[in-house]
Amino acid sequence: MSDFLNYTIFESGEYKLSTGILATIILLVVGVRLLLFLVMRFLTSYFKTRGIDQGRRDAIYLLIKYLIWVIVLVAILEMIGIHVTILIAGSAALLVGFGLGLQQIFQDLVSGIFILIEGTIKVNDVIELDGMVGKILSVNLRTSKVLTRDGIIIIVPNHKFIIEKITNWSHNSDSTRFKVEVGVAYGSDVDKVKQILLDCAQQQASIMHSATDESQDPFVRFTDFGDSALKFELYFGQLIFLK
Repeated sequence: MSDFLNYTIFESGEYKLSTGILATIILLVVGVRLLLFLVMRFLTSYFKTRGIDQGRRDAIYLLIKYLIWVIVLVAILEMIGIHVTILIAGSAALLVGFGLGLQQIFQDLVSGIFILIEGTIKVNDVIELDGMVGKILSVNLRTSKVLTRDGIIIIVPNHKFIIEKITNWSHNSDSTRFKVEVGVAYGSDVDKVKQILLDCAQQQASIMHSATDESQDPFVRFTDFGDSALKFELYFGQLIFLK
């Protein structure tokens, strides 16, 4: 058995890969996957009892996952005979040039860490970015996936969430107030226009109504005399979701 474990698969100078080391690496990878599964189960149970949202749970899990895999990768390299400290010191000039070429990727990685820690952008949030409205499907270290209202998945670099102005429609609550601008011809029955707009709002199940609080109900406001139309605005509260 010892002869089998000491059998050399690959050897070059100080670097050696034997069947024993290979078996250890395989067991280590399997053990890490099992550990991450248990961590996910624990976080799910722990956060549910404390009412913490799924987005924050996923963020913490991702940070733990990446940290564990980095430690495992360093350990595997050390087992093979590749010393990480010597590798970094010996390739400092190469790393400088490599880093200059990967500035944008590094910026995305740092932005992803800030997003995961702060929780300003979470899974299932509805955001508006560059005139595009979509729901966050996932937040990873470098990029995030956004599902638009057209059913298209957009891959967004994380630095955009840090350096650009983002409207998070669902950050504080699951509802917000919207408005729709409408123009009608001069001479139209103003009262009838208002009633038609309110009836349209009443027919939408997603629009909020309250029997006790009239401030939650839709309302119509006349705003301006346009060049060729009377301008009205229909205001209504609506739950934030994307079909």
